[in-house]
Amino acid sequence: MKIKLLVLAGAALLAASCATGSPQKKEMCIQMYSARSIIGDPAEGKTPYDVVLKELSDMGYTSIEAAGYGDGKFYGDTPEVFKQKVEAAGMEVLSSHTARGLSAEEVASGDLSAALAWWDETIAAHKAAGMKYIVTPWIGPQASLHDLQVQCDYLNAVGAKCAEAGIQYGYHNHDYEFAKVEGQVMYDYMLEHTDPALVFFQMDVYWAVIGNAAPVEYFKRYPGRFKMLHIKDETEIGQSGMVGFDAIFRNAETAGLQHYIVEIERYSYDDIRRSFKESADYLLSAPFVAASYAK
Repeated sequence: MKIKLLVLAGAALLAASCATGSPQKKEMCIQMYSARSIIGDPAEGKTPYDVVLKELSDMGYTSIEAAGYGDGKFYGDTPEVFKQKVEAAGMEVLSSHTARGLSAEEVASGDLSAALAWWDETIAAHKAAGMKYIVTPWIGPQASLHDLQVQCDYLNAVGAKCAEAGIQYGYHNHDYEFAKVEGQVMYDYMLEHTDPALVFFQMDVYWAVIGNAAPVEYFKRYPGRFKMLHIKDETEIGQSGMVGFDAIFRNAETAGLQHYIVEIERYSYDDIRRSFKESADYLLSAPFVAASYAK
């Protein structure tokens, strides 16, 4: 499988680039949820999202995963305007977290028609925005295997709709997916009851660790299913020592990794921009990141 390079760093790769005269491109995506506390109306002391994206671009981030879709718009802008603003900031539109959850009645009946109808406009808007991926970030804990199977059927159906539009569809975990439902690990059941051709998994490696799971073990048990990873830590990337980023990146090909997305959910500083910069610097300079993508 051809892996799209998302971070190329380190002296060896830099030397090789200079020798060939064609510098290696360093790519690194950021989940816009990371900047939720500073994005907003300037009248309320916030910063417009396109200005924040320019700041992130200057730090080394090259693409975005959105977390602000609603009613056909992204962060209040039409898909076309959103795409223009992202690209004007020097970044690429890559992915989006969005979902339409199932009601208790829909889960009980298995009738997905209303939910799937919602996706028609949603997928069209994402297509217009230039999205290559849509990721559902949450389905919540499930009470039974029946309920979980309905959710898997739903993921497959949404994935089929996305595929028709030329968009890839995935699921993003938290920690509750590593608990058991009627004796079966929820995450394992989802991996085994969704169609690999329609649904990939965007493993959030931090939440997996919090759920007492080992990301690399999952890569080996379900090779190729993890086209995306959320690279996250307790605060800034690489500071806690609790997530084995070196092993994760060294097994990137086994995972099926094509893109990784930085997400910073909590901060050590009052200056959030410092957190963005330290996380970017860590990943762009980490030798194991460079080694995992060396050809």
